[in-house]
Amino acid sequence: MANAARLGNRVDAGLLIGCMVLSLVAVVLKEEDRAPIASALRRTIVAPLVGLQRGAERWRTSWVSSEQRQAVIDSLSLRAVNTVALKSENDHLRKALGLGSRLEWGFVPAEALHNTVPGTDNLVTTLTLTAGSTAGIKRFSPVVAPEGLVGTIQTADPTMSIAILYTNIDFRASAVAADGTTFGIVYPHAPGGSGSEAYMLELRGVPTRSTLKPGTVIYTSGLGGTFPRGITIGTVLQELKTSEVWTRTYLVQPAVAPSHITSVLVLTPQRVTQGTGNVWGATVNADSATRKIAAAGDSIARQAAALEAQARAAVLDSVRRATADSVRRLLGATPPVSAPVDTTTPRKPITPRPDTARPGTGRIPPT
Repeated sequence: MANAARLGNRVDAGLLIGCMVLSLVAVVLKEEDRAPIASALRRTIVAPLVGLQRGAERWRTSWVSSEQRQAVIDSLSLRAVNTVALKSENDHLRKALGLGSRLEWGFVPAEALHNTVPGTDNLVTTLTLTAGSTAGIKRFSPVVAPEGLVGTIQTADPTMSIAILYTNIDFRASAVAADGTTFGIVYPHAPGGSGSEAYMLELRGVPTRSTLKPGTVIYTSGLGGTFPRGITIGTVLQELKTSEVWTRTYLVQPAVAPSHITSVLVLTPQRVTQGTGNVWGATVNADSATRKIAAAGDSIARQAAALEAQARAAVLDSVRRATADSVRRLLGATPPVSAPVDTTTPRKPITPRPDTARPGTGRIPPT
C-alpha cells in the first residue's frame, strides 16, 4: 500500500508539473497560436470543468431571477391586499359621510379600534373610540354606523371612550318591528360564545298574538330613553322555541358586522331627545325612488321604441306605395282620370216639365 501511495503522489506531482508547463507555454505563445490550443483544451481535457462552470453560472442566474420574480409577486400581493383594504375602508367612510349628511347635526364622528375577548375566536365585544367627553360624548350615548345600531358608550374619558357592542353580555335595547305594532327587547343570542352565532341577537318578550315573518326589519323603539326611535337593529331570521308560554322569541340577524367597523358616529343627548327621524329609512326610500326612476326610464324607452317602429312602418308603406305607382306607370296602367268639374259657371235650376198625356194612361193634359 505504501508503494501505491507513493505512485499516486508521483502521478499527482507529474500532473501538476505538466499543467504548470502547459500554462507557461500558453503564456509564452503568441495570440494566434494560443487560441487553437486553448480551444482544443476546452473541448477535450478541460471540458468537464467548463461544463461545471457553465452549469454554476446558469444556476446562479436562475436563482437570482427566481428571487426577483418572488419579490415582484410578493409586492403585487401586498398591493392587492392593501387595495382591497383601502377600498373597503373608503366604502365605509363614504357611507359614514352619507349618514352624517342625513343626520346633519347631533353626532360626534370617531375612529374605532376592536377589543376582542381571549379564547372566543376573536369575538369583538367592545370598541375603543378616538373621541371622548371633550367632544360631547357621555355615558350611554348611542353608537351607530351607516348600517344601523352598533352599541352604547360604557365609559367616556376626555379624549377617548369605550363602547360596548350588541355582542356584550350587558347589552339591551328596546325594539319594534317595521309595522310599529310589535315590541320586544333585544338581547345577545350567545354572549361569550364562538362562531357566527356569537354575533346573533334575540328579540324577546314579543306577545304570543304577534307573529313576525322572516325578513321583518327590527328598529329601536325609542322607549327607555337610551336609543332614539328608528335605528336599524337587524332582520328576523326565524322563531326560537322556548319554554315561555305568553311570549315569543325570534332570532335576529344584526345589520352591522362588528369585524368591519372602522369608524362610527356617536349621537349626542340632544339628538337622542329630538330623535333621528327617518334617517335609516331614507336609504330604503332612496332605493325605492331609484327603482321608480329606472322603471320610468324603461317605460319611456319602450314608448320611444314603439314610436320609432311606427315611423319605420309608415316610411316602408310610403316607399311601397311609391314603388307600386312607378311600376304601374311603367306598364301603362295609369289610374283613370275623372273629368274636371266646372265650379265657376253657375248652374240653372231645373224646372219640372208639364205632364203630357201618354198613350194608354188616360190622363188629360191641363188646358
